Amino acid sequence: MKHAGPAAFVALEDVLGRLRQLPALREKSRGVFYRKSRAFLHFHEHCDDLYADVRQADGEYLRLCVTSADEQTRFEQAVAELLGPPPI
Repeated sequence: MKHAGPAAFVALEDVLGRLRQLPALREKSRGVFYRKSRAFLHFHEHCDDLYADVRQADGEYLRLCVTSADEQTRFEQAVAELLGPPPI
């Protein structure tokens, strides 16, 4: 499975835009997001499918398919749960 390339990021542009608006995340390079000083999520492509790897609290990555709109919604919900509530 290879890291996502330019064509994959075009397909994920809406998702990337929403991730960029999350104050807890910083995009270090296209599609690679950090939380504080640690890598938090990045994307892969395999055949015709797109995947996101998201770091969990235990440090292990959770791989989620993000090809369809429903999968992207579930991915964004998982990211929100892992980030927790925004600071007040």
